[in-house]
Amino acid sequence: MRTVVLLFISNIFMTFAWYGHLKYKAFPLGIVILASWLIALPEYCFQVPANRFGHGTFTAAQLKTIQEIITLIVFSLFSIFYLREEFRWNYLIGFVFMVLAAYFIFKK
Repeated sequence: MRTVVLLFISNIFMTFAWYGHLKYKAFPLGIVILASWLIALPEYCFQVPANRFGHGTFTAAQLKTIQEIITLIVFSLFSIFYLREEFRWNYLIGFVFMVLAAYFIFKK
């Protein structure tokens, strides 16, 4: 559970570092890159321990799969509530297929 919580926190920072600047297109690119790096530092402070704690309980492939599913959840909410973008039905279908892929990653 600790790994999943840390990955959720990490992904919130990551999503803002990678996509938060899209609302501020008037800012110079250099400033946006610097701000993104500053946001990414705390992201790594959560992501690295999450993988360190989780490895052994999960394989590396399973950790990556967990991270990707969390990314889909966090990014979907981010794009709807922060960027005010529409969530389309075809996004949902694509995400369902990715969750199905995760099922097979975890199948013994």
